[in-house]
Amino acid sequence: MSEYTYRQRDGAEAQAPALFLFHGTGGDENQFFELGQHMLPGARLVAPRGDVSEGGAARFFRRTGEGVYDMADLARAVQKMAGFVEDRLAERVPSKVVGLGYSNGANILASLAFERPELFDSLILMHPLIPFAPNDAPGLAGRSVLITAGKRDPICPAPETQRLADYFSRQGAEVTLHWHEGGHELRQDELAAIQLFLNS
Repeated sequence: MSEYTYRQRDGAEAQAPALFLFHGTGGDENQFFELGQHMLPGARLVAPRGDVSEGGAARFFRRTGEGVYDMADLARAVQKMAGFVEDRLAERVPSKVVGLGYSNGANILASLAFERPELFDSLILMHPLIPFAPNDAPGLAGRSVLITAGKRDPICPAPETQRLADYFSRQGAEVTLHWHEGGHELRQDELAAIQLFLNS
């Protein structure tokens, strides 16, 4: 069963780009919907809500502590999300597929890309944390990846962010890494970097 509660908006044209939006812990399918409309006008938007509750906060997979992932549940979530994305793409074939995720949403998106690199043409990972060594994924070669992060992020340490960027580079992806001077919050220059990435 690959269904999630989700919000969707059709694109301006039949083959419009598809933009999948993945919220952070405690967010929902509405968290980045308006941002998606602004960043990629005319795109088809698809925003699933995480199916795991952590003290009432929606997430895409379980964790046993801050930065400690339930790897079995992550594997479950990746398989389920892959099915969900495939189902949405089968409804209407887009000209390109973009994924945008923040924090926990960035982590499910990155984990999905490790296992199913063919699903997305471009990835926007805002403040991701991947505290494990992903397997090589040759299918990432030629994909575009933007990682945005705060230099003083207490949740996603800068060395871990750099390690993830280096991983994507080794796979042959075209990687852009944008830092801001703050922590885990989203900043205006970060949003500007996302807009530039989407327009390039």
